[in-house]
Amino acid sequence: MKTHSEKIEAAVFRRLIEHLQQRTDVQNIDLMGHAGFCRNCLSDWYQEAAEDLAEPMDKDTARERIYGMPYADYKAKFQTKATDAQLKLMEDSVAKNKQVRGEG
Repeated sequence: MKTHSEKIEAAVFRRLIEHLQQRTDVQNIDLMGHAGFCRNCLSDWYQEAAEDLAEPMDKDTARERIYGMPYADYKAKFQTKATDAQLKLMEDSVAKNKQVRGEG
């Protein structure tokens, strides 16, 4: 049985996903550069959590859950080419993620 806290967390997660699905103007690379995670990270975490609960899930299914459509469709409709500045910011953010996790 889910605890009250787990129900709240689930509702917040659903709201975050809905928000990201509505804000297609925000590129993954910008999320990654500024927040250290993106929609792809969320889909990876979603897939890992499903598998931890003995629910096999492939990457495409997890991404469709997060994006609200097949990933290829999302990329074709909304993804733009990354600039050098966006790529640099993302590289710095990935390095910071490793640092805060004690990986580097």
